Amino acid sequence: MDNFFIGGVIPPIVTPVDAEDCVEEQGLRRVVEYVIAGGVHGILSLGSNGEFYGLDHEQQERAARITIEQVAGRVPVFMGVGAITTRECVQLTRMGESLKAQAITILPPMFLNPTEDELYQHFRKVAEATSLPVLLYNNPDRIGNNISVNLIERLADIPNIVGVKDSSGDMTLTAEYIRRTRDKGFKVMAGRDVLILGSLVYGAVGCVASTANIVPKLVVEIYEKFMAGDLQGALEAQFKLAPLRMAFNLASFPIMTKEAMNLIGLDVGGSILPNTSCSDFTRNKLADILKQMGALS
Repeated sequence: MDNFFIGGVIPPIVTPVDAEDCVEEQGLRRVVEYVIAGGVHGILSLGSNGEFYGLDHEQQERAARITIEQVAGRVPVFMGVGAITTRECVQLTRMGESLKAQAITILPPMFLNPTEDELYQHFRKVAEATSLPVLLYNNPDRIGNNISVNLIERLADIPNIVGVKDSSGDMTLTAEYIRRTRDKGFKVMAGRDVLILGSLVYGAVGCVASTANIVPKLVVEIYEKFMAGDLQGALEAQFKLAPLRMAFNLASFPIMTKEAMNLIGLDVGGSILPNTSCSDFTRNKLADILKQMGALS
């Protein structure tokens, strides 16, 4: 399975919505242009920051279609799939393939507590339903299910399951994903923005970073300086990024991504209900962080 394009910095772009929580087309097109201008190496549509959970299938299709159309082949587009049943995940995966996404990113089922073998069969059936590369997405804090190292090792043998984004924040887990699959051509992506450099040092091929919605050039700097052998420069860029990512914990997830984007003038609107907005106090703290980073004058 061809997975050469999986790597670098991939922002899970936000989905601007209107007052009815439907996709706001021009805002989404602006986001695509902004992150591409920042030098990113790919785009994830309908990830967690894209609020897939608040969009019905029609709106998910619209968001992915507009994104793919606006990207126009300049970078690969990954389409996120997050649903409880295997059947619905297959439906969404086939939607992504019909829209000509380059790859699918899939979460474990939320709400349920499947066994390891049930998770294996779930991912296998979704992968078998598409000819696209499939990137797994481990996010146990949000989903409640962790993809174990043993399970990753098994899944890596499925031809079109080509990698994983690890948002666990567990560096030992990330490192073991890499060590146990390094002879299989399996690619591991950092999913915690404060651990991008650490993951790269272990052997990750890049990151899916929410902060790349806001400061794509800085996130790209971490990756490019590391790849050029400038470890000190990469470390300084990583440390510069950290306060922004830590500020995301000041409000309900994923409110702060859009709040920061609005502060720097990208006008992406509000979050999908029941999420609303952060307090004025929190917004002022966020603005101070952006100013200290040079992202806001």
